[in-house]
Amino acid sequence: MVVQLLAAIAAAQAGSAGAAAAVFAPGAAAACEAAEFHQFDFWAGRWDVYNPQGKLVAHSLIEPVYGCGIRENWMPLSNQPGGSLSIYVPEEKKWEQFWIDSGGSRAFFTGGWNGKAMVITGKWGGPLVRMTYSKNADGSVRQFGEQSTDDGKTWQPNFDFTYRAAKAAQ
Repeated sequence: MVVQLLAAIAAAQAGSAGAAAAVFAPGAAAACEAAEFHQFDFWAGRWDVYNPQGKLVAHSLIEPVYGCGIRENWMPLSNQPGGSLSIYVPEEKKWEQFWIDSGGSRAFFTGGWNGKAMVITGKWGGPLVRMTYSKNADGSVRQFGEQSTDDGKTWQPNFDFTYRAAKAAQ
């Protein structure tokens, strides 16, 4: 680290801000080029979120982060706003998601791409929760949530959202 700092100072003194920045540029871009890091990219976008009855329940901004992950900003029309960070962990060959909200709740999910959808599972409060994200033919995204109170032996539907591209501001 000290050697990198000295190299950056020398580059800056030589008038090369780009070279100075390059010394500290993380290898994340190259490290995250594998296809697995982009399995969740279909969820990225500015969305209006609807329940199965077609009622608008939230707005959501999902953004790629540093080419390595996905950041969610959940803005419900009622209830508590929150957000998550998701990243692929190559050493474990799985995805991880960490959720927090304005009420102080948090949850940690793990899982991965099953060939058709992103499926992640974790404890959220008391029950075990499984969320399945799938891209629909029309470009929308479905987030289907299930919960289990018997450690995954049985599952009950918990929520079902459809993310549609946000309508332009009027």
